[in-house]
Amino acid sequence: MPTAAKPTILVVEDNPPLARIYREYLEADGYTVATVGTGAEVSAAVERERPAVIVLDLKLPDMDGLDVLKALHAEVPGIPVVVATAHGSISVAVDAMREGAFDFLVKPFTAARLTVTVRNAREKSELASMVERYRRELDRDGFHDFIGASAEMQAVYRMIESVAPSRASVFLTGESGTGKELAADAIHKASPRRARRLVAINCAAIPKDLLESEIFGHVRGAFTGATMDREGAAHQADGGTLFLDEICEMPVDLQAKLLRFVQTGLVQPVGGSRQEKVDVRIIAATNRDPLAEVQAGRFREDLYYRLHVVPVHLPALRDREDDALLIARRFLVQMAAEEGKRFTAFAPEVEARIRAFDWPGNVRQLQNVIRNIVVLHDGTEVTAAMLPEPLRSGTAPAATPSQAAVASPGAPPAAPPPATPSHPPRGEVGEGTIQHAHARTHNDVPRAAALLEISPSTIYRKLQQWKTGDGA
Repeated sequence: MPTAAKPTILVVEDNPPLARIYREYLEADGYTVATVGTGAEVSAAVERERPAVIVLDLKLPDMDGLDVLKALHAEVPGIPVVVATAHGSISVAVDAMREGAFDFLVKPFTAARLTVTVRNAREKSELASMVERYRRELDRDGFHDFIGASAEMQAVYRMIESVAPSRASVFLTGESGTGKELAADAIHKASPRRARRLVAINCAAIPKDLLESEIFGHVRGAFTGATMDREGAAHQADGGTLFLDEICEMPVDLQAKLLRFVQTGLVQPVGGSRQEKVDVRIIAATNRDPLAEVQAGRFREDLYYRLHVVPVHLPALRDREDDALLIARRFLVQMAAEEGKRFTAFAPEVEARIRAFDWPGNVRQLQNVIRNIVVLHDGTEVTAAMLPEPLRSGTAPAATPSQAAVASPGAPPAAPPPATPSHPPRGEVGEGTIQHAHARTHNDVPRAAALLEISPSTIYRKLQQWKTGDGA
């Protein structure tokens, strides 16, 4: 079993016999020791040796040791420095401590005094590094493209950091809008595969008869419309990561082909006879309870266990302490800059409503709400009057069946709750509301339609009717 490398101590001492004695003292205590005799040699020695502690004589032939100490404190503040001097005046010691020295030794000193002081310096430095590392891990208010400082998200960040370096398949679960695609992107960017592509396929957004071709590609003539060979996502992600979103929507017959690909790494295009080997890491995601899908016969059990190697659950926004307000503030500043608006903050009442709201649509819903406010209003502060429904009234619809399934694995699906629309139903959107959204989006009909959650054709039709005076 290999032994750990011995810590290196750098001794800066211009008296060779003293330097040799200090070396013997420290080597007897289990250290590796490097020595230099001038201040000019210190920077290069630190770069070369990366010492755990520096023992610095304050009287050097080419410069004052206090000047060396100042330079060390500026360049490598994390390395503790123990100063040694034959001039044991209180003023020199105070000056040395003021410039960042850990401790000082008055010559002559014993082996025990040197080794105990160096050991204390090392332990304090290691403890400070450990505290700083934990502080960075526990106090992060974001990670890659995630925004969030809650304990729940800190656990997600640590899980991503742990799993990213491996080749293991990852299965992401969580309600819609919780950031599963962001998690896949973070895993890829933190992995050794980051130099290659992350290719995402949404299994729910592609027609079932085209999904196999999207993943594995096809050859010319494989089906009507296949006029040339086409490389699939599995080939495109070779050396990188393949992200299969909403995987529980994949047809069962295609799941069998995906299982074979996961087991062998072999890709066979639709209509082709030749197989090719690719190196792909798979990340799957769903907003359902995958085990419940297995039990219901909609998802293959063998595929589930192949993909469900490292499960990562993305918590709902309502379970993330004050993250909703943190995210809202970040979105507000970002979107105000994009739209050329003046918003910088929320009124206290608005902040209270953001904290209290249930956010059934999670971060995606919060993002849409802030976009709605920024596009349709202006000012330096967001007031309660600017809030869209249901945030204005402070009520949110109950969780959808898919959300309930993820929150309570194995529970039977609940009956769909009555919808509480964020905007009036399509037929009830008035002229003033549409005209206001149209103007605020600089006559961009698709954006106005997205804000009002109606079809762009509805806006085009109504604008034409109002223009010609035909009524609504």
